[in-house]
Amino acid sequence: MSIQIPFEQMNRTQKMFTYFSTRQQILDEKAIFSDETENYRIPAEPSMNSPVVIRLRAAKNNLDHAYVCYQGECYAMDVISSDEYFDYYEYTLKVGEKLFTYFFKLTTGRLTIYYNKKGIMREPDHYFDFKIMPGFRTPNWAKNAVMYQIFVDRFNNSDPSNDVVDNEYMYINKPARRVTDWNKLPDQDGVGEFYGGDLKGVLEKLDYLKELGVDVIYFNPIFVSPSNHKYDTQDYDYVDPHYGVVIKDAQEVLDQADKDNNDAKKYITRTTETVNLEASNNLFANLVHEAHQRNMKVILDGVFNHCGSFNKWMDREKFYANSHNYPVGAYGAKSSPYYSFFHFHNKQAWPDNPYYDGWWGHDTLPKLNYEGSPKLYKYVMDIAKKWMSPPYDADGWRLDVAADLGYSKEFNHQFWKDFRREVKSVKPDAIIIAEHYGDPSDWLIHGDQWDTVMNYDAFMEPVSWFLTGMQKHSDEFREDLLGNHHSFFDAMKYNMARFHTQSLQVAMNQLSNHDHSRFLTRTNRTVGRTHTVGAEAANANVDFAVMKEAVVIQMTWVGAPTIYYGDEAGVAGWTDPDNRRTYPWGNENTELIALHRSLISLRKAIPALRTGSLKFLYGEYNVIAYGRFDDHDQVVVVINNNNHDKTVEIPVWEIGVSNSSVCQQVIETTREGHSTAAQKYNVKKGKIKVDLTQNSAKIFKCKHFSHDYE
Repeated sequence: MSIQIPFEQMNRTQKMFTYFSTRQQILDEKAIFSDETENYRIPAEPSMNSPVVIRLRAAKNNLDHAYVCYQGECYAMDVISSDEYFDYYEYTLKVGEKLFTYFFKLTTGRLTIYYNKKGIMREPDHYFDFKIMPGFRTPNWAKNAVMYQIFVDRFNNSDPSNDVVDNEYMYINKPARRVTDWNKLPDQDGVGEFYGGDLKGVLEKLDYLKELGVDVIYFNPIFVSPSNHKYDTQDYDYVDPHYGVVIKDAQEVLDQADKDNNDAKKYITRTTETVNLEASNNLFANLVHEAHQRNMKVILDGVFNHCGSFNKWMDREKFYANSHNYPVGAYGAKSSPYYSFFHFHNKQAWPDNPYYDGWWGHDTLPKLNYEGSPKLYKYVMDIAKKWMSPPYDADGWRLDVAADLGYSKEFNHQFWKDFRREVKSVKPDAIIIAEHYGDPSDWLIHGDQWDTVMNYDAFMEPVSWFLTGMQKHSDEFREDLLGNHHSFFDAMKYNMARFHTQSLQVAMNQLSNHDHSRFLTRTNRTVGRTHTVGAEAANANVDFAVMKEAVVIQMTWVGAPTIYYGDEAGVAGWTDPDNRRTYPWGNENTELIALHRSLISLRKAIPALRTGSLKFLYGEYNVIAYGRFDDHDQVVVVINNNNHDKTVEIPVWEIGVSNSSVCQQVIETTREGHSTAAQKYNVKKGKIKVDLTQNSAKIFKCKHFSHDYE
């Protein structure tokens, strides 16, 4: 029989007994941590049918029990070591050949909570569970890489003899134009204007890129194409001689009265004569060789969803028919060997059948009909292998609009499975990176299609919103997202959870690229495009201090920092085509270049910045701090995006920095410049107190506090 005594009638001893017997133990939520890096999952990329060690960290003596849960059961974990702050739990499980997911169940007193990528939960949310895809690995070289994107026509012109000339041909009803002023800003309708950048120009600047710290060059398309962006491939087998080598040439260009390309003899000769095509391929092979000699990799841009109407398979312009060395294109005759490469709606409209599918309805971009053509399917698979094999020996593909390929989702997935198998068969450590907006997990989850993506959702967009309040095209300003640390951390957590960590570690983390406004322009917080406010407005009121904050995040976040050519030199620009301005040789922002060099050097020196864990440490309006850490190093990054000074206390104990440690400031960016002068901060009660000037960033490297696993 129980006796109920009102609390107010109890004596002191009864009250203390009742309190301690009924209270819930306090859980130190900030101490709980696990992830998919090699510090908390060993190995980080398990093989099929192999054992895996799973680890969890919790506050010392804080938990009664820790369990790892998978396949409907939970299994008790053992404490295998402890340090000043934490207990480290461990459990060894075995994975098979299929996708494996797990989460943690933790108990203390009467409290039970759950933990996965989302963090602490009162009820499980399995969307955020940790995942293992046995046998799925991404290239180690990419995990350690800094990438550099080059839009070839605008990077460096070393060989004027291969430049497109005025009236060389017609493209989208306008004659091609040669730009003679390297500093001219791109026209709004300038898809047919050419500045003359070429592969010899890249060769000339390889040492600059190496000195900057670049490990990988990613080229926008370089294959034969009539546009300056070259996303309308004319010939997948050859590098465009306008980027390569012109040996055999012609003089005839179009007259002003010409309305078609029948007399574009110069262009036809340059782009269809084998001597030019082979010489251009050889130049590319030499460029890759020279890059490899400098321990740099090369990634090509593959446009396999669609080609161009100039393509030799379609030959809408009759270039190949007029050269008399090629079969008739599908546009010209139903008897063409390439007829099945495209989907024609009108089967009776030949010769010159315009009724074919174009990507998003563009007749200059015929959609490739893989489902209807095994020959096309094999051809493109062979192309994918060709450029990864000697003598070209490139190191990976970036895939344009990869999710759009094919006419069904099921076919799309099968194509990329086959593509991966074919590419990896000739170069196992080649990387496959897809352009993709939104959730990429359907293509990444089973490790059998893409390695990773261009990281819009889990990098470019959250960084842009937080630091500038600007949408990535400069089409919208959101004051509610500017400086919103909650939104930043939540967006990062949600979108990063869609990746396997090995995919996230090699994702292209860009501030700018050829499809979006330059980040420097976004710092002016102005909505606009060239046709609405003029190109010059992209330079107005830009904020280099905010740009430097962004570069600090880019070089310390999880993923492969990917510099869009000229970002490091202070190039501005609205969304395309204005974002494709020329590299300002001789007029660079040398301080910004020096900052890039310092940050890249720091990233290379500290493995935790490349493959270590990430933990959010502190946030308030316009201020964020986070840690990157592993068993050897702890790095703290603090960003002040306010236009006034701030003092903050950062809980560095959460990444294992002990009270006996010293954190050393290694880089500081300010409105006036940047500094690599060392400054020591003592850790007091697990925190460091940091003074930040307006629009500044600081990076600290903390002395390691070790623990030994038994």
